[in-house]
Amino acid sequence: MPEPAYTLGLDYGTNSVRCLIVDTHQGKEIASAVCVYPQGDQGILTDSKNPDLARQHPSDYLFGAEQSVRQALQQASATEPTFSPEQVRGIGIDATGSTPLPVDHQGNPLTDLPTFRDHPGAMAWLWKDHTSSEEAKELTKQAGNFRPEYLNHCGGVYSSEWFWAKLLRCIRQYPEVIEAAHSWIEISDWLPAVLTGNQESPVRNLCAAGHKALYHAKWGGYPDESFLNQLHPEMARIGQSLREIKTSAIDQPAGMLCTDWADRLGLSAGTPVATGALDAHLGAVGSGIRPGAMVKIMGTSTCDIIVAPLSQELPFIPGLCGIVPETVLPKHHGLEAGQSAVGDLFHWWVDHVLEHSSDSHESLTEAAEKLQPGESGLLALDWNNGNRCLLCDPLLTGVLLGQTLQTQAHEIYRALIEATAFGARMILERIERYGIVVDTIIACGGLASNNPMLMQIYADITGRNIQVSKSSQTCALGSAIAASVAAKIHPDIGTAQSKMCQQAQKQYSPASMAADVYDSLYVLYVKLHDHFGGNQEPTSSLSDLMKSLQHIKSKACHS
Repeated sequence: MPEPAYTLGLDYGTNSVRCLIVDTHQGKEIASAVCVYPQGDQGILTDSKNPDLARQHPSDYLFGAEQSVRQALQQASATEPTFSPEQVRGIGIDATGSTPLPVDHQGNPLTDLPTFRDHPGAMAWLWKDHTSSEEAKELTKQAGNFRPEYLNHCGGVYSSEWFWAKLLRCIRQYPEVIEAAHSWIEISDWLPAVLTGNQESPVRNLCAAGHKALYHAKWGGYPDESFLNQLHPEMARIGQSLREIKTSAIDQPAGMLCTDWADRLGLSAGTPVATGALDAHLGAVGSGIRPGAMVKIMGTSTCDIIVAPLSQELPFIPGLCGIVPETVLPKHHGLEAGQSAVGDLFHWWVDHVLEHSSDSHESLTEAAEKLQPGESGLLALDWNNGNRCLLCDPLLTGVLLGQTLQTQAHEIYRALIEATAFGARMILERIERYGIVVDTIIACGGLASNNPMLMQIYADITGRNIQVSKSSQTCALGSAIAASVAAKIHPDIGTAQSKMCQQAQKQYSPASMAADVYDSLYVLYVKLHDHFGGNQEPTSSLSDLMKSLQHIKSKACHS
């Protein structure tokens, strides 16, 4: 039997950082810990006058690393009496994205300076910050006119959630920040750089660069200087700083744990730290992604990940977040899609609208489970945080149709869940329409693990069997898998997955009667989606939609 060898995965999510310690030979998860970011509203710093603003303080990330790692090490020692921190042979890191951070020449965040300590422009611009919607439109137009190949690999539209749009917004709104910044860096790159002491020469990960910053080998990496300079000279300057840095896939080390951070974390100096990646993409790795499988990472938002061999020539698929080589698995294309509000949508209803009531997620779920499909007479659009795919428009907002004076809170709760499932079906159908085979859906994340009603609704609406990953920490597990390869415990990601990924926890199959009703509702959802999403002529009529909902409701109530 081989000597015990563990790797540690750090998963930087929207509200917290999670640490997972995994046995690299048996796949046993021996410890996990969570640290909620201390500042703002669960780590998110907002502006009451601007609902599109969402920032995070980089000091929260460092605090979270120390707290979660030390808690996990303590738990590991209690779980496995023979465990010692010296047996942690590798560290992997994933983070939200695009969540870029302005840094100085030494790679330190500008918030380290007293002038910028509380400056919103000098903080990390969280993925869900949509203040750069106009800049995103400008980037899309500029690329369409001069570099259409850029758009072919990001679904045809550049998003306000992504790197260059946020940078351009910062240039215009906070010139003092840009003047002080040497470069911008994704936190999925900055955190490995901090832990390895390589902040002046960080490794950039292909995942964030490809899906968020228009990086592609076809045109030599990042967008060219001429293109960026036409947008703003500062864009070209920052672009040059990116081109000077190495870019790697997740199976390569970003460096070795430095002495300072080894002491702070309680680990051994010299431990390999893997190149970082986006949380959803490493969640797909932790779920055992392979060609033919779609992994749905379900949390505050949802990200859909698919891979295909590099030998397979892929078409342009409008509305996706990107098709880029080696952003998920080495030697594979990575395809990304997703929805901007899923868990966030349910939390909005329960924690904000109903915050003074006795309702909870649990009580609403219990009541909603008793409803038949279509019984509420409601239909919603899941755009409360804009539409990421397939319309790629952050300015779209939510719709709830079919309310009466008898409508109850749990009926709306179920309608919101159904809306996210209808949106998921649209993404799935778009991908398949362009010849990408999906024979398996694997769901992971807290929503998938903790809400059987939600997963049954997803199976009924998509008409697919859905497997739920056994691990509740698949993003952190994916990071631990990457760490095992960077540390040369396993020779490649596929081998590491075979040793460290566990079999599906549960499978949900569509119920035929429910699926029939949802097929009827889906037709109405598509009509509503296309009308408000701008895919139909403005003169198209929705006059029959409410009555169609009432007809479906009547049949459900008398079935």
